[in-house]
Amino acid sequence: MDALSDVLKTIRLEGAVYLNAEFTAPWCVQAEYGLAAIRKRLPAAEHVAFFHYFAQGGCKVPMAGGRAELTICEGDLLLFPHGDRQVQLMGSDLRLAPIDGGTVVDDAAIASGEVIALRHGGGGTPTRVICGYVGCSRSVSRPLFDALPPVVRIPIGEEPASAMLRELLRAGVRESAAERPGAESLLAKLSELLFVEALRRYVESLPPGGHGWLAGVRDPHVGRALALLHGDPARAWTVEELGRGAALSRSALAERFTQLVGEPPIQYLMRWRLALAAQALRSGGESIARVAGRSGYESLAAFSRAFKREFGMPPAAWRDADPAGEPKAKRAPSGGGGARAPARPARRAR
Repeated sequence: MDALSDVLKTIRLEGAVYLNAEFTAPWCVQAEYGLAAIRKRLPAAEHVAFFHYFAQGGCKVPMAGGRAELTICEGDLLLFPHGDRQVQLMGSDLRLAPIDGGTVVDDAAIASGEVIALRHGGGGTPTRVICGYVGCSRSVSRPLFDALPPVVRIPIGEEPASAMLRELLRAGVRESAAERPGAESLLAKLSELLFVEALRRYVESLPPGGHGWLAGVRDPHVGRALALLHGDPARAWTVEELGRGAALSRSALAERFTQLVGEPPIQYLMRWRLALAAQALRSGGESIARVAGRSGYESLAAFSRAFKREFGMPPAAWRDADPAGEPKAKRAPSGGGGARAPARPARRAR
């Protein structure tokens, strides 16, 4: 399995389509939808990404930092990966004062899972948009979402696979409007499918010579090393073993991996283990000591220090907080006790 597929599998995507909209020129809409809007539907989600599929027409989207506008065309998928960290602005004419999307789309309706039919605008050329979102675990999704820009435009194209995606999405919205049995599950799966397809196409479109986690996934050598780490994160990997698997020398892999991903392979592995540990703690059912041992730590104290450096709070506080960061009702403490061994992984990485 490749690293992108492993991360997508691990973050346990959940999603829904929530809006089937028609805007007529001239129009301009601004909206800020975060976790609060979907909390009732996806209570365990810690991160949300929104997408808009343009079934007809297009729009303009301002780029960060006052750069040129992004032109969205019919058949494009527009992805906002950082749902809680940005305001979405789009329209046929961005010089217009935008209406607040929250005044025309009811957050309570979104949370309940309804698919809303919205019409707004000046009555001119129509733009039809199908909107949805995916929610996931924040801890294990960080490598992926941190590698994405604030706005991503993905041309879906006209090939057979794209035609199938478009028709499935349109059929899903039609079924939801008719309130047919199974529509909610169908729309959830469709949103996940669109999101994964968007990421695949974005990775394929990256220019050569880039940097970041997605550039590492795409690189034949670093991508293989990432796949090995994700395929067996509990293994006591060494850079030499990873180099053999990636068909590079130890030093060449270490240099290439660090250059692309931004940190050495073993440091990346330790951070990924901590991400998996964070997800396991939120899921419940295991003691902190057991999670620490599976993460490569003989000492609970060492695990707690590393976890706090990574996530800003001790494992127990993380486990007992809800996805929004608020403390849950107090639970009985997990067993396991604190070990007294020095701070080190179970086997030293070489």
